[in-house]
Amino acid sequence: MKVIIPLAGKGTRLRPHTHLVPKPMLKIAGKPVMDYILEDLRKLGGIDEVVYVTGHLKEKVEEHARATFPDFKASFVEQKVQDGTAGAVKLAQRFVGNDPVLIIFVDTIFETDLSVIKTTDADGIIWVKEVEDYQRFGVVVTDKDGNMTQIIEKPSTPISKRANIGLYYIRNTKLLFEGIDHTCAQPQHKGEWYLTDAFQYMIDHGAKIKVIDVEGWYDAGKLDTLLETNETVLTKLGGARRPKTVPAGVTINDPVYIEDDVTLKNATIGPNVSIGAGSTIDGSTLSHTIIGKKSRVTGATLKNSLVGDDVTIEGLTGELTVSDHSEIRAGR
Repeated sequence: MKVIIPLAGKGTRLRPHTHLVPKPMLKIAGKPVMDYILEDLRKLGGIDEVVYVTGHLKEKVEEHARATFPDFKASFVEQKVQDGTAGAVKLAQRFVGNDPVLIIFVDTIFETDLSVIKTTDADGIIWVKEVEDYQRFGVVVTDKDGNMTQIIEKPSTPISKRANIGLYYIRNTKLLFEGIDHTCAQPQHKGEWYLTDAFQYMIDHGAKIKVIDVEGWYDAGKLDTLLETNETVLTKLGGARRPKTVPAGVTINDPVYIEDDVTLKNATIGPNVSIGAGSTIDGSTLSHTIIGKKSRVTGATLKNSLVGDDVTIEGLTGELTVSDHSEIRAGR
């Protein structure tokens, strides 16, 4: 089985961080978002090749994937024109052939048992999550047997509340790529071709795509949801990590993720705080915040903040989003 991971996007909703760091490599509880997905694949087993469809900051993605997951055969193809999800998957066709394929968009973290793909007789599977704000999503409609009949983008009425989360298994790849070719021959929607249109083509040509609800689905595509997902990983998914010893004058309000070589002085940390290796927090209070590695926060009170690597922050109170190699000091 092959895996296609499209990650060419620029991550505009997470700027300024994504000017320097690819969106899938932003960290939650000390680990890049894409690593959560790849670790699930490692546990699943039976993966012959992972095809990364890269674009923005492609060299950083390739370096990280090769270094962190050397056990996966990896291929890389660049999506030079951002022409949509169908265009991205089309670029991987020469690596996939007619093999079954998992297609995973890695700006979310999900909880589900992927081993179902080993026993299904369906032409494909699409995973969904029931949501209340269905107007924001493409929602999946099913028949009485639980097979997909259509995806409707951002419906105005609750025809379905089962949101498409960007996780798919396709056994009939021949029909998938036939559907992608058909889709890419049509006019674009706002400059893009959608992979979901190729799925609709498959269904219209007799395919059965089973719909499965995930146990959990956590978005990391914009600042507020990334911080919420950090909290979820710390509280529900076993990502919390306390220091081995807590210095005098330091208060830890669980849950937190703190690397061993973080320096804490006269600080209150947590809840829902992650701090990267080599950072120093001195005379500060942090909550609902992610701090990168080798950063220094002094005399500050931060909440709902995302701070990159090698950042200096002094004397500030509030909510910040600060990218790598920045310095911000309050006026004296």
